[in-house]
Amino acid sequence: MQGEERPVNGKTVKGSANSVRDVTSSRRAAPRAEKKGDVGNALRSIYQQTVDEAIPSEMLDLLGKLG
Repeated sequence: MQGEERPVNGKTVKGSANSVRDVTSSRRAAPRAEKKGDVGNALRSIYQQTVDEAIPSEMLDLLGKLG
């Protein structure tokens, strides 16, 4: 039965009972990559917003007293 595709627990698998490989896993890789890209874009956006924020005048006053 090695090399044959068959359903196991709702998934299509390939191989013998001792060597089961999920052949659907490669189809799920693309959505995971998209999610990682979405998270990366969100983090970059938040970081840029933080960098672009104005420094409060109270903080500038305190920094001026240190220097």
